[in-house]
Amino acid sequence: MTEQTTRPVDAPAASGAGGGGTDGGGTDGGDDSGAMTAGMQASQASSTGLFDALRPPDGELIDDCVHCGFCLPTCPTYLLEGNETNSPRGRIYLMKMGKAGEVGMDEEFVANFDACLGCMACVTACPSGVKYDQLIEAVRPQIERNWERTRADKLFRALIFSLFPYPARLRPAAFFGALYQRLGISRLLAASGLLDRLPARLRAMEALLPDLSMRSVVARQAAFTPAVGTSRHRVGLLSGCVQRVFFGDVNAAATRVLAAEGCDVVAPKSQQCCGALSSHAGREEEALRRARALIDTFEAADVQSVVVNVAGCGSAMKEYEVLLREDPDYAERAAAFSAKVRDISELLAELGPVAERHPIDARVAYHDACHLAHAQGIRAQPREVLRGIPQLTVTDIPEAEICCGSAGIYNLVQPEAAEELGRRKVGQITSTRTDAVVTSNAGCLLQIRRYLDAGVPLFHPVQLVDASIRGVDPIRASDR
Repeated sequence: MTEQTTRPVDAPAASGAGGGGTDGGGTDGGDDSGAMTAGMQASQASSTGLFDALRPPDGELIDDCVHCGFCLPTCPTYLLEGNETNSPRGRIYLMKMGKAGEVGMDEEFVANFDACLGCMACVTACPSGVKYDQLIEAVRPQIERNWERTRADKLFRALIFSLFPYPARLRPAAFFGALYQRLGISRLLAASGLLDRLPARLRAMEALLPDLSMRSVVARQAAFTPAVGTSRHRVGLLSGCVQRVFFGDVNAAATRVLAAEGCDVVAPKSQQCCGALSSHAGREEEALRRARALIDTFEAADVQSVVVNVAGCGSAMKEYEVLLREDPDYAERAAAFSAKVRDISELLAELGPVAERHPIDARVAYHDACHLAHAQGIRAQPREVLRGIPQLTVTDIPEAEICCGSAGIYNLVQPEAAEELGRRKVGQITSTRTDAVVTSNAGCLLQIRRYLDAGVPLFHPVQLVDASIRGVDPIRASDR
């Protein structure tokens, strides 16, 4: 687990630090911290236990858990450790004890919640319908406001949130990353043993760097792409932050497929990070600001649907209705926005195909991204879209419900557990004897690529659909 200090913050806060999140500026790398009045602290101590008064975990949701244990076999941390407190029902019990004032916010308490991947497999498995997703996302901001992390932990998290949500900062970093790869510096450092001497978190960051080309680093998304033939739908496409820099080829494929299927595609130049990383890490004020900004952007674009090709982003955007429920200016707008959000496979399945597909004679293993399958309940649509490609065989992976260990920033801040899960997932993938692996989330693509044999290609589903429409076979091409 990440090393923590043993001192809670004296004055929990309702507001966070940082800028509004423009492509080239802002300083969201700081703490989400501030101050509560003494009166608020006194009143919350009796009513919410160790939690402050700003949206603590809901007692009724906590009481929905009957401790049946159906969640245990699906929980990644329980599978790794067999530790009851590092399971969903264990964490819910900790929440209950915390609200009752029976435990304090100490190192062990924080570590149990930091260890949670937020994969939501327990939500799928729970027969009682416990909303663990809402509970864990209420606890994380409480920790960020009320717990003093170590200086090293705070600096590392500040680095992540000062870089990844900002494409204008990430592009130069990716440019130097591409040079780092092309010049063979990584191999030299590995051979010298210097890489092994780095802290585990920095080793993980280096190992997760994707294979980058200069062309992909500088590529830009077209602001408007007209439908091929008769227009059936007008969609807004989320370009993403990490997605547009590291996976611009996926965005390009998504645009071509949507246009081929009769969609006018709008990708507003002003769009920024959706706030998914911030939300999942408990940086609530950042997430709120980013959600409001993205709603403003796509309202101005006047689109019928907002299409997302990153599972984590889509999940967060569909939850804007919950995130902004107390905002009088945005509550209704957030609900309307969330209702428009579609994963790209979800929309393609709804529209039905009109563009001709050409054969891709291959066997692919489909990995269910947690924030697509568990958080959004989307399992059939990606498979349906892939099986629309002639001669393509789609197979499932054993332990499909278990997270690969990516989980937002989890594989950076909890690298040891993430590595165990990544290797476990790749072992299951290898057992399928597949020609290629397909998954719908940028983080999963990075995590699986790290441990998968370099000879096995990895794709987003829309890349294979795009290749089929264009009459090319990227799987066979990768063999040459």
